[in-house]
Amino acid sequence: MKLSVVIPCYNEEDNVIPLFECIITILNTSTFKYELIFINDGSTDNTFVLLNELYTKFPYLISVINFSRNFGKEAAIYAGLKHAKGDYVTIIDADLQQHPKLILDMVIFLEDNTRYDVVAAYQEHRIEGRIVSNAKNLFYKLINKVCDINFYPGASDFRTFRKNVIEAIISLPEYFRFSKGIFSWVGFETYYMPYIVHERHSGKSKWSLKGLIKYAIEGFISFTTFPLKLGTYLGILVSLLSVTYMIIVIIQKLFFSINIPGYPTLIVLILFLGGIQLLILGIIGEYLARVYIQSKNRPIYIEKQYLEIQENNNN
Repeated sequence: MKLSVVIPCYNEEDNVIPLFECIITILNTSTFKYELIFINDGSTDNTFVLLNELYTKFPYLISVINFSRNFGKEAAIYAGLKHAKGDYVTIIDADLQQHPKLILDMVIFLEDNTRYDVVAAYQEHRIEGRIVSNAKNLFYKLINKVCDINFYPGASDFRTFRKNVIEAIISLPEYFRFSKGIFSWVGFETYYMPYIVHERHSGKSKWSLKGLIKYAIEGFISFTTFPLKLGTYLGILVSLLSVTYMIIVIIQKLFFSINIPGYPTLIVLILFLGGIQLLILGIIGEYLARVYIQSKNRPIYIEKQYLEIQENNNN
């Protein structure tokens, strides 16, 4: 098997058929053998029904992993990578915003450039609103300052890997998976290929500003301990401010006979220090919660049904 295409799906009933037709039209122009791996991530519409129909017609071309419930895109990517049989593996979204014609370009690039192990698509020009675009740029700036690994701005999950990279990725057993960070953490030479994001073929984006903020927080917690160090930094800062304020109060009292208002000052200080303590406890709680859940060794996903690709010697 030359190529495996991993396609996470969540409520994409209007997109899976057009995507399938588009992909096979493009890949059939090549001479190599390929497979399409659809992961139904607990969809509540007819996504799985349509995928099942596709499998019935093309059992030698596609496989379908049906989750018992919605486990999230990260789990769907992991499941697809585990089942991939190809020498090259591509991850692509099901909404046709990432055009399948780039899959061939990525594979050909890796074939011609043995130095690289990964081709990652990135947006040169964003099509989101200014608020979302600025928020994403801020995320990349902040996380690259506090992380030991580098996050390429605008890089998406739309990537093609060699088999050795896939083996490294699925060897990581962590429950809370942040794929962009994992892709960077495992290393390997990566070529960043620019691409243009198209409008969704149908439906609405599953991402909201709230979801993007939650995703960004997940990235920070998964790949840096910097938030935990905030307690130390804030403690040093508050100590310095306290000593400075104490000196000011002594000077005002001894040399200028200025009465220092006690009650308001005391209330402000208590609220300020209490807020900092609750903030640090909340950050520690986020990390402890992940350690607690990871210690349960729960599976990253549960397969309700797996429709495995059938061998076809003529394909």
